[in-house]
Amino acid sequence: MCGFAGFVNNRTDIDAARVIELMGDRIKHRGPDDAQYYIDDDVALAFRRLSIIDLGGGRQPLFNEDGSMVLVFNGEIYNFPELREELIARGHVFTTKSDSETILHGYEEYGRGILDRLRGMFAFAIWDKNEKKLFGARDIFGIKPYYYYRENGLFMFGSEIKSFLDHPGFDKRIDRTRIADYLSYEYLPDENTLFQGVYKLMPGSYFEWTPESFTTERYYNPTYAIDEAPSLDEWADRIEDVFSESVRAHQIADVEVGGFLSSGVDSSYVVDRVFAQGTKIRTFSVGYEEEQYSELSYAKQFSDELGVENISNKISAADFFDAMPDIQYFMDEPLPNPSENPLYFLAESAAKHVKVVLSGEGADELFGGYPNYLAEDHLGRYCRSVPRPVRRALGAVAGKLPRFKGRHFLMHGAMEPWERFSRADYVFENEDRQRYLKDPITGPTPQERSKAYFEHVDGLDAVTQLQYVDMQTWMAFDILLKADRMSMAHSLELRVPFLDKRVLETALQIPSRYRAADDESKIALRHAAARHLPERVYGKEKLGFPSPLAAWLREDEYYERVKAAFTSETACEFFVPEALVALLDEHRSGAVSNMQKIWSFYTFIVWYEEFFGSGERANCRA
Repeated sequence: MCGFAGFVNNRTDIDAARVIELMGDRIKHRGPDDAQYYIDDDVALAFRRLSIIDLGGGRQPLFNEDGSMVLVFNGEIYNFPELREELIARGHVFTTKSDSETILHGYEEYGRGILDRLRGMFAFAIWDKNEKKLFGARDIFGIKPYYYYRENGLFMFGSEIKSFLDHPGFDKRIDRTRIADYLSYEYLPDENTLFQGVYKLMPGSYFEWTPESFTTERYYNPTYAIDEAPSLDEWADRIEDVFSESVRAHQIADVEVGGFLSSGVDSSYVVDRVFAQGTKIRTFSVGYEEEQYSELSYAKQFSDELGVENISNKISAADFFDAMPDIQYFMDEPLPNPSENPLYFLAESAAKHVKVVLSGEGADELFGGYPNYLAEDHLGRYCRSVPRPVRRALGAVAGKLPRFKGRHFLMHGAMEPWERFSRADYVFENEDRQRYLKDPITGPTPQERSKAYFEHVDGLDAVTQLQYVDMQTWMAFDILLKADRMSMAHSLELRVPFLDKRVLETALQIPSRYRAADDESKIALRHAAARHLPERVYGKEKLGFPSPLAAWLREDEYYERVKAAFTSETACEFFVPEALVALLDEHRSGAVSNMQKIWSFYTFIVWYEEFFGSGERANCRA
């Protein structure tokens, strides 16, 4: 688990050694244990290491036998022992015991075909000196981050955008045209970022750069192959077998592995499977000082029953707000998901005791855990039983009438799944954004931006379509992004055993009636977990990280703090301050809850100040 940065060394007016060192230092939090660099006439590479496997060896950048290829790699490869033996049998000579070296020799042997053989989370770059080619790739889920910059003849790449800040050729500009999409989604649902010229390497994708060309391509895309034959018990058997094996693989390390623990089924099942394999795992939980929002007692009870240690901490409103500048700096792009704040403090606490933790991310997307899947199940039944012309007519009539119970159901029933995609209006509906924005909104609607994802699974049931799109967007750009950034902010490796290639292959076969149906979520997964967990745990409804933020925003201290941001120079640059303050006042009065909308604007303003404001942290230059 590490971080890397690099650039094409095609300028003679900079000190490449100094620049690449600054870029590496910028992401020191990702790897405080070691720093190494590689520079030649063509490229410069920086690597920061958090030592997890082969503590004495495994330093990077890593070279092949003749020194013609150089690797920097962030992540873990869980099937590296088998790959290592396979490659040794083919004549490759290993000089370390690290998983990193299997990627390098695997690329020598199979080229881009090595990507199909890797099981794990990864982002890496390989410089081929002979071919003058850079090859980079990202894991199939997007667990590990990867960015690149292409402007004015400069090509840079790395684990975090902030490393680009220290290159004098980086033209730091915000893409104002995409702020409207941020307000709808919380993130940008494609390869773009809010930094002009900076792009995400998408999950399951690779790039190739040469002095003459640059290409990106998808090497993996999940494909559902529904198997209707197995019973619910048989699916539970399969889930238990494949998930237990994944948990075992995710414990590979030369350091202690702990576990995050909430009150829900996902993290509890992870901890239970570790304990069942004979490992006495330490667990970590976080809550709030306000007891009604805290679930620490549930985590403590489960840990006590299992016989494992539980270490917990509580955060206050002051903690929550005071950490925002740090949180948004580590995020690189603004993310107004309030759950990132307790996750930041949870990782800080765990990092005092362990270097690696297991977590339950991904179970909802793979196995059907979100409430909107159940809403889609109801809509899907309606759509299958009522002809489309009738549904469209009913939806048109409902849209013209005053509000009544069932109005939105009829309107949504007249739409295609992509048209009613709830993540596209997660915070603001399309037509509601302009009143707050200084610039006119241009470009496609949020729903139109998501349409291409739905087209890939056209013909499948609505629940399955929604799960697929969530895996490609919400999970990669929100859930996994905050998991990586909040853990790595404290030099803590976070592993996600639900997001394993073999677990995914099983999940892609389960019928939707065993995922989300009849007002029950994660049906097959809960059925498997019920064999080992108490009913209060395996049957618990999904809560996420419940937050007292809505209440705090009505308190004088935090109301005034947010109001100051809403009337700041930054707010005046992008938004209509009067509209922001009206939104805040409406919430304070108790008439409505505008918490998520308020937090979206406040997060953006805090983020902008960190990266474009007058502070030194994001504005130093080489």
